[in-house]
Amino acid sequence: MDSGDSFDASTSGGTAGERVVYADGACSGNPGPGGWAWAMAPRGEVRDSGGEARTTNQRMELLAVLSALRTLGGEPGPITVVSDSQYVVKCFTEEWWKGWLRREWRNSQREPVANRDLWEPLIELVRTRGDVHFRWVKGHSGDPMNDLVDALAVAAIEHVR
Repeated sequence: MDSGDSFDASTSGGTAGERVVYADGACSGNPGPGGWAWAMAPRGEVRDSGGEARTTNQRMELLAVLSALRTLGGEPGPITVVSDSQYVVKCFTEEWWKGWLRREWRNSQREPVANRDLWEPLIELVRTRGDVHFRWVKGHSGDPMNDLVDALAVAAIEHVR
């Protein structure tokens, strides 16, 4: 890809200087003990993980992305977040968050948005940067980086049991 080409979040490539981070959450029971993890592609050498004793899978998915962007967001250059959570990805690719803000944090069914305490800072980080892209990857499909963050998230559960 030439440096003059635009980046398409649906592809696996990226622009020069772009950072690609994989993020995942896991839960043993839902709710139950949960773990989250993120790692930088291509080898996962930069990574982090954590967990909570009683949580949901959706919260862990969100915490993985929020932690990654809080850690990596201070440096310039576009970031692509790759996640197997359609909940996270579609919020940005389909701009669900804009409707939530218009409806004062109510979803399309006029119910309060779940996990608002995590969505608010995440949406603010993405909006402030303006160069964060999201891409969905099918979970448990053999993608080495997605498998890595899944394993890290599952391992993080053991630290909070």
